[in-house]
Amino acid sequence: MAAPAPDPHPGPDPDPVRDTSPGPGPVHDTPPGTGPGHGPERDSPPGTAPDADVRPGTDPDGIDAEAPPGPDPLTVPSMSAGPDFVLRPWEMSDLPLIREAAQDPYIPLITTVPSRYSDRAAEEFVRRQWDRAATGAGYPFAIVRSRDRRPVGAIGLWLRDLPEGRASIGYWMVPYGRGQGVTRAALRTVTGWALRDLGIPRLQLFIEPWNTASARIAVDVGYRHEGLLRGWQQVGDERRDMAVYGLLNSDGPVDGRAVASN
Repeated sequence: MAAPAPDPHPGPDPDPVRDTSPGPGPVHDTPPGTGPGHGPERDSPPGTAPDADVRPGTDPDGIDAEAPPGPDPLTVPSMSAGPDFVLRPWEMSDLPLIREAAQDPYIPLITTVPSRYSDRAAEEFVRRQWDRAATGAGYPFAIVRSRDRRPVGAIGLWLRDLPEGRASIGYWMVPYGRGQGVTRAALRTVTGWALRDLGIPRLQLFIEPWNTASARIAVDVGYRHEGLLRGWQQVGDERRDMAVYGLLNSDGPVDGRAVASN
């Protein structure tokens, strides 16, 4: 997971587990994946778990919880993420996904997914996603399998730093959705949309150094490893280092198409 990351996610994927990234990644808000970005069941303790489709970011669901809201409400679109999955706004019907994510050893540490599930806590989580769009803080998506409409993860584009010309992606994926290329497809979809259609100059993902699966996904989509931020994010009861991955609107193509329109 990209820290985010709200989790997002080709053939056998090299990402055995997940991608959650709170911002910048990151499906962190996630905001920061992959790496962002950025997984939503408890298999192993954080730090020792297998590579995860979860990317931390600047906050619990991929976004910094203290981020000031944007001035205008946002409309979260529905988008295809390849032939088998779609990205869409959160719905109250997504509570089973939150239940599964709550059992993961890592996702509740870097997102606002409740560590102890209850219907009430899950409903509050969904309302937070709606509020983030309503306040202009970002675009939260659920990742849903097309054939049976089963949600398998989350990805978010977080706009806290948009006045400075950058945004973060965070994502996470539950075990059921891992290893199918879903995270990669979701990250590629949101990345291309943010750069081409929204014209955001720079996107960022924040990924823990041990999370090599998320790092591979980020690089595959076109993000570049730019360095290590020491003690960047609180994860559970400790400060964790985060590797930062960036992609500029002026960089090469995403998914075979130029990202810049000029």
